[in-house]
Amino acid sequence: WLYVTDGSVGIRESVYLFPIIEGAHLLGIALSVGVLCWFDLRLLGLTLRDEPVSKVWAQVMPWALVGFVLMLVTGLLLFWAEAVTAYHSFHFWLKLSLILLAGVNALVFETTVRRNITEWDRDAVPPLNARMAGALSLILWTAIIVTGRTMAYTF
Repeated sequence: WLYVTDGSVGIRESVYLFPIIEGAHLLGIALSVGVLCWFDLRLLGLTLRDEPVSKVWAQVMPWALVGFVLMLVTGLLLFWAEAVTAYHSFHFWLKLSLILLAGVNALVFETTVRRNITEWDRDAVPPLNARMAGALSLILWTAIIVTGRTMAYTF
């Protein structure tokens, strides 16, 4: 039913609307994941080693949130336009599963690892659990992007 709604048909058949939404989705990904990469690299102790982790977190998270909201809204619009195709796509379900895992990783980081940030905030190389959260985030977001691009080429 979603696929045949006026909004779905309008987005899908528009010469301009679908590409604009898709472009905005890619910009949201670039903004959100791009700034998260800086934070994850800091967690790994590979960059910004002289900066406290809390300072890097405070600087990147507002931008990551803006990018994530843009990515989420445009992703929902793209799904609305291609609901049937997406629903039957293995790549779509894999991407959603990876996004869920990235969310769990972020939740675990926020509720456990970051809780003790005052103990390791200024360390050039954070503790193992922080580094693991950063590495897992980089791996998951890379896989999400690859899966999303693969999904786009299978529609």
